[in-house]
Amino acid sequence: MRIALDVDGVLADVIVSWIKYNRLGIKKHEIIKWEAWELFKPEMDRYAFYKELDLCWEEWMSVPTTEENLSSMTESLSNLGTVDIVTARNPQTNSSVKLWLDYHNISYDKYVSVISGPAKADLDYDVFIDDSPINVARFLKNNKRIILYSQPWNQDINDERIHRVSNLSEAIKKIKTI
Repeated sequence: MRIALDVDGVLADVIVSWIKYNRLGIKKHEIIKWEAWELFKPEMDRYAFYKELDLCWEEWMSVPTTEENLSSMTESLSNLGTVDIVTARNPQTNSSVKLWLDYHNISYDKYVSVISGPAKADLDYDVFIDDSPINVARFLKNNKRIILYSQPWNQDINDERIHRVSNLSEAIKKIKTI
């Protein structure tokens, strides 16, 4: 079993860091769109949003995890097969993300960085654990298995081919049935 595990929104709750950084006075549950910047026009555009997310990774030690016990959860995932971190990001943030993964003792085999989220669907994995609605659409188009890590920005996704989970423990249970 080859498992592709996303970082932002699945392991790292970087949106919490972004909320603290930009001081717009919003709460995580209010970010109901993947294109979060559209919720804050004209104060924010796509480029400013992604630049601020990158800046959050400069302070990688302050980026919280999405859940407790990630180390043991990723170790359990590793017992089911090969787990690669598969992330779409600015290449300049890769070193910070790797430091964050090491700091939190995240188990994985390889670190794979792609230029855009939808490009993940072109990779050869048996299952993808991701939170992006845009990636999910591409995974489905390419007939990939997807475990959707539930977040406020993906609540409108409803497809019988998607397995929605609230935590990695649920993802592990689902993978065991595949």
